[in-house]
Amino acid sequence: MQHGIRKLLLLGAGHAHVHVLAELARHRPADLDVTLLTPFAYQTYSGMTPGFVAGHYTEAECQIPLEPLVLAAGVRWVQGRCTGIDATARRVPWAPAGPPAANATALPYDLLSIDTGAVLDRRRLDVDMPGASTHALIVRPIESFAQRWPQVMDMARNRPLSIAVIGAGAAGLELLFAAEHAVRTQGMPGSRFTLVTGGADVAGNYPPGVQQRVLHQLRRRDVTLLRDSCTGLQAGAVQLGSGATLACDVAILAIGTHAPPWLQGSGLALADTGHILVNAHQQSTSHPEVFAAGDVASRADTPHPKSGVYAVRAGPPLAHNLLAAHHGKPLKPHHPPRHTLNLLSCGPGHAIASWGPLHVEGGWAWRWKDRIDRGFMARYRASPAAMRR
Repeated sequence: MQHGIRKLLLLGAGHAHVHVLAELARHRPADLDVTLLTPFAYQTYSGMTPGFVAGHYTEAECQIPLEPLVLAAGVRWVQGRCTGIDATARRVPWAPAGPPAANATALPYDLLSIDTGAVLDRRRLDVDMPGASTHALIVRPIESFAQRWPQVMDMARNRPLSIAVIGAGAAGLELLFAAEHAVRTQGMPGSRFTLVTGGADVAGNYPPGVQQRVLHQLRRRDVTLLRDSCTGLQAGAVQLGSGATLACDVAILAIGTHAPPWLQGSGLALADTGHILVNAHQQSTSHPEVFAAGDVASRADTPHPKSGVYAVRAGPPLAHNLLAAHHGKPLKPHHPPRHTLNLLSCGPGHAIASWGPLHVEGGWAWRWKDRIDRGFMARYRASPAAMRR
């Protein structure tokens, strides 16, 4: 039996932790002291970011402000970044998001939940693609990408641009379609668009039928397809694996994500990829007081793709198990679905919908996605009083 105040540290404000905050707003045990460590004042919903790029949404419409959630939940908010984890001592060193602070001491915890979202390790990027951190518009962190995108549109209104998207997965494709729509409708005529696939198939994680639909959309939009890899970037150019150089004004880097480098040396059990290894309860396989969800985690029992769909679904069971762990009650397993609804936005109010081997497309699919995304946002943007009801 636990006695006294216990400390729960929420590391990051990803999709799952937004739900945890909302649940704590409805019911936070009096003997649970909760701290949130995150550098941003809002959570940018990745599912709506292509719509922001395309001009369908404002930046604010894609953001969930954290302050109302934090206030409603009675949570202490520390605005900073994790720099490491000491799982043995149960402490998390951190650095302020702004100027250095003299009192930035490590945060202790009894329970730790990690949901920092997808990241790209800049040092690792510059080894694989020299110059990437300096010359590419990198999609992660998504908050920084959203802040920089308006600068691209300012350029496009003054002259035709050559834009290259590096990465042919869902993120790269949606951003390419969104950028093409925005620049062609709001910018100067004559802009050119190129997709650098990295040598992989376009939409390689999707069924062949969806891949054919994507290729058709690329042809319709006159996008140049290069089945080549990016080996480096410099001002105004992308170096390709074939030895050729692709001239471009803007290179958008939307490749697969990395595990946070600060997990190394944490003492937590990690997957081969460096992500936190968790069990069916989203609980560390080595430290039962540590939980993790979203792109930072890897299921030991049922691996699944790292995507926002799975991160959102992880929220309710994570909130339940954190409170159950605090009360010393049995945990419930989380069963990710075998198939998920995927809605791939294609820019001008058009989307490709797929469920397992089934796939269709049209404007109605985009409106369906828009309704789902707006509904998700509305759920966590209620007033503090409404959240407590």
